[in-house]
Amino acid sequence: MIAVVIGAALGLLLTLLGTPLLIRFLVKHQYGQFIREDLPTAHQVKRGKPTMGGLAIILAVVLAYWITHGIMMLVSPNASGPTASGMLVLLLMAGMGLVGFFDDAAKITKKQSLGLTPWAKIFGQGAVGVLFAVLALQFPNAEGLTPASTAISFVRETALDFAVLGTIGAGILFVIWANLINTATTNAVNLVDGLDGLATGATAMITGAYVIISIWQYNQTCGGVRAVDAVCYSVRDPMDMATLAAIITGALIGFLWWNTSPAKIIMGDTGALALGGALAGFAILTHTQLLLVILAGLFVMVTCSVIIQVGYFKLTKGKRVFLMTPLHHHFELKGWSEVTIVVRFWIIGALAVGLGLAIFYGEWILTQ
Repeated sequence: MIAVVIGAALGLLLTLLGTPLLIRFLVKHQYGQFIREDLPTAHQVKRGKPTMGGLAIILAVVLAYWITHGIMMLVSPNASGPTASGMLVLLLMAGMGLVGFFDDAAKITKKQSLGLTPWAKIFGQGAVGVLFAVLALQFPNAEGLTPASTAISFVRETALDFAVLGTIGAGILFVIWANLINTATTNAVNLVDGLDGLATGATAMITGAYVIISIWQYNQTCGGVRAVDAVCYSVRDPMDMATLAAIITGALIGFLWWNTSPAKIIMGDTGALALGGALAGFAILTHTQLLLVILAGLFVMVTCSVIIQVGYFKLTKGKRVFLMTPLHHHFELKGWSEVTIVVRFWIIGALAVGLGLAIFYGEWILTQ
């Protein structure tokens, strides 16, 4: 628990103090955001605003993670140090952030709002996702638990397990499944990241929920026994997951100080893809894959608005359901102020997180 508090504080301080340094660097080199011409008029004033702010978040999280473990190892000789699960989430987060960085860099170089080609971005996301998925099934601990499981999970592992297809078949299907989760999550965060502070605050709520979930799993661990119907949780490294989730939550709050309206810096695809990767990593390694759909209800809602809009547009050959998507732009065109939209969407996000936590805890109560 001490590591959770230290990690959260370090994450907060590093982004709170480090983001202004990044802002000055980006302004000096004129690394600014390019705005699509079809976006609402209010967005055009953001043209040239420093982008790639996700770098501050990623660097703060990585530094805070290692510093926290360094402190704990000095304070307590019995501290376990960095775990395979924590390193894997950092790998997915940093790897997806790197793909986003190349996308942001391409936009700056081309001086337009389009960065990497769709295929280049898919290849980058896929490469990082496959590496994560393959490694997640390795590194069994002393109790035989690997960071990830081939079983599909909701609030815990279910009886639906790819293992029925044998080792090779299970591995292949798990890699595909993990990449579907990662791709959906990264793209969802990217879609929500359209207004100052919106994605930052909404993501912080979800990572905060994973702090609670992971601590609860730590207190109710199965002790290495993998049992679908057990009241306990067969999750590897739950306390380190709680620590990393707390670090990311703190880092996001510190970044939000500078990212809230009117934002001094934009996280860009660097931050959006990195945060999406982190959420996917937590869902997979805490064995709460389908619960993420509920916890990230706001992101699901915004993503569905795009799917509905595109689908209806094609079916009706030009008609639209919304004035513009993603959904927050629809309300901008309806006359809502940016701050009003962000706060109301945060409320929706908080309700979704609350529902997800209630389901997680309620399932445990019902199994008593």
